[in-house]
Amino acid sequence: MLAALALGLGLLLLLHAEVTDRGGLGSLVETFLPWLGLFVPVLLAAALRRRSATALVALLLPVTAWLSLFGGLLAGGSAPGGDLTVVSHNVNAENPDPAGTARDLAASGADLLALQEMTPQATETYRKELAAAYPHHTVRGTVGLWSRLPLSDSRAVDVLRGDAGPLAETRRAGDRPAEPPRALRVTVATDRGPLAVYVAHLGSVRLMPRNGFWTDSRDAGAVALTAAVAAEPNERVMVLGDMNGTTDDRVFDGLTARLDSAHEKAGDGFGFSWPASFPMARIDQILARGVEPRSAWVLPATPSDHLPVAAAFAW
Repeated sequence: MLAALALGLGLLLLLHAEVTDRGGLGSLVETFLPWLGLFVPVLLAAALRRRSATALVALLLPVTAWLSLFGGLLAGGSAPGGDLTVVSHNVNAENPDPAGTARDLAASGADLLALQEMTPQATETYRKELAAAYPHHTVRGTVGLWSRLPLSDSRAVDVLRGDAGPLAETRRAGDRPAEPPRALRVTVATDRGPLAVYVAHLGSVRLMPRNGFWTDSRDAGAVALTAAVAAEPNERVMVLGDMNGTTDDRVFDGLTARLDSAHEKAGDGFGFSWPASFPMARIDQILARGVEPRSAWVLPATPSDHLPVAAAFAW
């Protein structure tokens, strides 16, 4: 029985993409995939207690599978230096101290600062508090980018209706105003040429009694964002934001096929960012192409329920 459990765990780690996504099961497994490693010491203790050589040998499969997936994060890949530092943070619509959050983020020294889940009232606070450190900024709905470098060609990207094209912010559905944009695309002027930056906050996921792990809104947004990135002509591209999912989740395969995760390339440890009180998953992402990740890390907590994430890039 112990050997069978060990083999099953190993196969789940190796073949997680084959788990059915009916009821969001596959997405749920992949969101917390690193935590499956906790079953290894439990099975190891049981095998030693039973003095089962068969179970010990069977445990080699999940150990090897887990290390192949996550061993690189434990080894660390950070390097000193970098030409551009970026920070992304879901600041939380219910943040009781947006001014303090803004000051904390500005103290990071980032060249680009991407914020998500801003309310109209808090947005004005962020504008005021970040003005001195960041002379350039753009806001679309609930997301924004503050920059030390000039910005141009800012537009909203519709990740709410599955449309990758520009969102007409005054568009109405029937008699109801359209929801505020939750993604934008802007060009950052650097001394090495234009850098296209997307800031996104994809739809929430819910654990529902009847529907299971509900991811429909998030998944539609991921498809729209992937389509926008696929059509992006710029060589250098960054996607910053709260994806409400980890890069292990199959819905992001199209995005991660085009962009590298800064943390997976140059981070140390798992970099879990949510929930801030006890981080269990990295759902806040910094993805890029055309630039080299040098280091990636998680910043100290703010009053938000997410931790800010940061990365340094070299040209």
